[in-house]
Amino acid sequence: MTLEVDMRGITKRFPGVVADDNVDFSVKTGEIHALMGENGAGKSILMSILAGLYQPDEGQIFLRGEEVKINSPLDAIEAGIGMVFQAFKLFPSLTISENVVFREEPTNGPLIDRAAANRAVAEISERYSLAVDPRARVDSVPVGVLQRVEIIKALYRNARVLILDEPTAVLTPQETERLFEILRALRDDGRTIIFITHKMKEVMAVSDRVTVLRDGKVTARLVTAETTPEEITHHMTGRDVDLTMDPPKNELGETVLKVENLTVAGEGARAVVNDVDLELRSGEIVGIAGVAGNGQVELAEAIMGLRDLTNGSVVVQNQDLTRASVHARRTAGLSYIPEDRHGVGTAPLADGAANLAMGHHHREPILHRRLLKRSRMVEHARRLIERFGIKISSPSTMVGTLSGGNLQKIVVARELDYDSPILIAEQPTRGVDVGAIEAIHRELTSYRDRGGAVLLISAELSEIQSLASRILVMFEGRIVAELDGADATETKLGFLMAGGQQAVETS
Repeated sequence: MTLEVDMRGITKRFPGVVADDNVDFSVKTGEIHALMGENGAGKSILMSILAGLYQPDEGQIFLRGEEVKINSPLDAIEAGIGMVFQAFKLFPSLTISENVVFREEPTNGPLIDRAAANRAVAEISERYSLAVDPRARVDSVPVGVLQRVEIIKALYRNARVLILDEPTAVLTPQETERLFEILRALRDDGRTIIFITHKMKEVMAVSDRVTVLRDGKVTARLVTAETTPEEITHHMTGRDVDLTMDPPKNELGETVLKVENLTVAGEGARAVVNDVDLELRSGEIVGIAGVAGNGQVELAEAIMGLRDLTNGSVVVQNQDLTRASVHARRTAGLSYIPEDRHGVGTAPLADGAANLAMGHHHREPILHRRLLKRSRMVEHARRLIERFGIKISSPSTMVGTLSGGNLQKIVVARELDYDSPILIAEQPTRGVDVGAIEAIHRELTSYRDRGGAVLLISAELSEIQSLASRILVMFEGRIVAELDGADATETKLGFLMAGGQQAVETS
């Protein structure tokens, strides 16, 4: 089998850090290759170099045996390389076919040939069983379809190499398995797939080979069928990792959060959160499972005061906070890990010390005699950086320069250290490596055992199953089921997340 991609001696430096250090990375034609590593290990930078987003300081890139210079994403597309990012890059108001052919539209004289565009998308869709309607508007289709649209975009541009960055982050188990079937079909057709992921189960299920990076260097090149999750994890972290969590040590306490009839308006007549009731008691973790876009984010934002209610109430520790400000809610006992770590959770242009001080700046020791003490902010930041293993050059480094996983650690560290009685945690481990997942899970269970209450919203069913004693399933803005954590199988949860309960009730 020939090498489709052969990257030799790739080195990429940024101020204060060597992201990739003399990396050799090769992928065979017609294989599915997993690229793994801890946050900041250099895998996203390496793939961004291959996709033309960065240029290496040293090294060479060969495609099918010939050296190439990839100076831009357009060069990468011309060379047959397509990258599907975790955040889909689509125009919501356009149709699927309009998104796919954008900037490469078929024409009939001076006009765009929409019929030809629809046919081209339909042909690719049928060939690889991608199952999309070319005429459907992007804002009207489920997230699993959007993933397929991104793949069709790359195939329309004749991509021989597909790079997928965390491709299953927002998919149900059923959608994930469907994606894997598509990837296998592409591989069997001679396409080459590289995917970046932190999910060990997926690596073992779909990849042919694995390359592991740690601190910018390759630590292992493995054949998937001949290795184990434990071996891969050890190469990633340099140690053994255990993701099994202990059950609660204490009896549940009193109700600390009570939400009744909570409704949030969406676009048009449909409510994005519809008549939701829930209770959270001290000493428990309650999970909310659901496909992205079914009201989980809006529910969390409404509880935190970031989104207006059209109906309902929010009571925190017997205080009615329905109309209270965000500051009042935090003072009353709410901490919050938002889904959007860039736009909501951090200030990218501020440094690590300032970001880790947010929420702590109203009180001692950081606030002293009405003045913020910079030295105490730095001391506070250094403690959290050490405790949570945040890879940052110094507390004075702007957090906008960090990898997504390390930015996530900034948010998690700050909110857990706030030590409120209630924590609303949206996707607390999204984009972080397996070692950091272990550490965050242990922090959450320790917080629970100290009497804290956690409302956990996660797209990772294994995370919810591992941590939550009760699981609520949301579909189209409603809580459609409540399950005991011990009884919630992945199959059952996936069925409910896809509207299965509603289908049963209305049949």
